[in-house]
Amino acid sequence: MTDPLSHVMQLLRPRAVFSKGISGAGDWAVRYSEFGEPSFCAVLEGQCRLAVDGQEPLELKAGDFLLLPATPGFTMSGGESVAPRFIDPGQAQESREEIRHGNQRGPSEVRLLGGWFQFDAADPDLLASLLPQRVHVRDVPRLSALVQMIREESTSRGPGHDAVLARLVELLLVESLRASPAQTSPGLLRGLADARVSAALLELHAQPAKPWTINQLAEQAALSRSAFFERFSRLVGMAPMEYLLAWRMSLARSLLRLPNADLEKVAERVGYSSASTFSTAFSRRVGISPGRYARQLPEALVES
Repeated sequence: MTDPLSHVMQLLRPRAVFSKGISGAGDWAVRYSEFGEPSFCAVLEGQCRLAVDGQEPLELKAGDFLLLPATPGFTMSGGESVAPRFIDPGQAQESREEIRHGNQRGPSEVRLLGGWFQFDAADPDLLASLLPQRVHVRDVPRLSALVQMIREESTSRGPGHDAVLARLVELLLVESLRASPAQTSPGLLRGLADARVSAALLELHAQPAKPWTINQLAEQAALSRSAFFERFSRLVGMAPMEYLLAWRMSLARSLLRLPNADLEKVAERVGYSSASTFSTAFSRRVGISPGRYARQLPEALVES
């Protein structure tokens, strides 16, 4: 049976882009505008304060790992409260040199390894929305080791560089999600943490083409129709049949990226009896026909 989290990871297709060392000393504060791409950091030494827009501030300390699947604006600071210095994340990514905040001389009081990557997915917005807004875990050596390996691989540029980085970032994502505490925000992890909703999710992901009804999914969860609908919607963040449609369309986008994709076969694999009914549903959801979607894909994105 397909593990839904593994399925999401396969479609997200993360690839590493950038990582660097960050340090600070004295009183300092920096403000990053909204970035949108996934970012992460591991605290190697010391501590600092992180205030992410719309979330409770965090006191980060050595051994902490933080993942932001869709990085909003945030402020990071150390020492006493000072006015933050504004940094454009787009420009900051161009340099691979270590960043030093605050006092430029003397030993650092906090050291971090941070970075960001991209989802090479056909439907990244939907898939990212299924992940927690923030993953914060403490004292998980495997994550710190993975971040260090990503840093080393990013600077080495050895043979197989891109393949190694892609696997390391995928491992980083899975390990951080597995190690994260119970989530308060709706999403796939909250659904999988619930035995009843998880049972329906497992079947839905194992057989996305099956003509599921709300009653059949409720039966998988051993709940009444109304209880299942409420529970699924509250934990996952969308209604069961809305999730099924969104998941089918995400799979369809991925299949349409394959070379010489056959519309009839794509339709069949995502639960539609004909290419015409699939085209209607796809156009309504995505805004363009599947054929046009496939033709508009950049050549570099089409799998070989």
